[in-house]
Amino acid sequence: IVMNVITIEDYKSTYWPKLDSAIDQLLTQSPGDYIPISYEQIYSCVYKCVCQQHSEQMYSDLIKKITNHLERVSKELQASPPDLYIERFNVALGQYMGALQSIVPLFIYMNKFYIETKLNRDLKDDLIKLFTEHVAEKHIYNLMPLLLEAQSTPFQITPSTMANIVKGLYTLRPEWVQMAPALFSKFIPNILPPAVESELQEYAAQDQKLQRELMQNGFTR
Repeated sequence: IVMNVITIEDYKSTYWPKLDSAIDQLLTQSPGDYIPISYEQIYSCVYKCVCQQHSEQMYSDLIKKITNHLERVSKELQASPPDLYIERFNVALGQYMGALQSIVPLFIYMNKFYIETKLNRDLKDDLIKLFTEHVAEKHIYNLMPLLLEAQSTPFQITPSTMANIVKGLYTLRPEWVQMAPALFSKFIPNILPPAVESELQEYAAQDQKLQRELMQNGFTR
């Protein structure tokens, strides 16, 4: 098959705009939404651009696009009142991880022939790292005291929301366990040494100490 040459101008005026609008829809859809985009068309678009040596440009455009999206998400979270903050963080995390399940496969050729071979990395890891850097890291110190408070107040948030966030944070950065070991251990097996009954009060005391320290550092409830 002789493929038409795709110049950088073609890429910028025809190919990237198609990808751009598909990514937009995937990033902003609600769970269960049906999106009227042709996966086959996008897939073939990516394939052609990779074959014509536009991978580096496409990767750079993708990262820039998703970074801008995540910076907006982070600003919206910053503006959230405390009583809606946990729920909104949960939605943002769920929506993004859901979007990756579609975005990563669409760029499979770019991942295979550029990111893995030239950069020795993986697209999914790169995109998860973007969420960690642009959203989670900026919010972890506000989120953690609220989670600890919610955990000690029954029915403040649903157990599934708590489980999603805690597991999500653990996936993003396992060392965040250190901030609230007792909380993480409720949802992630085997992260604490087996607890002896006499140590349980100590764990509770550590939890309270963390809450106090966070509040002293200006993190309000």
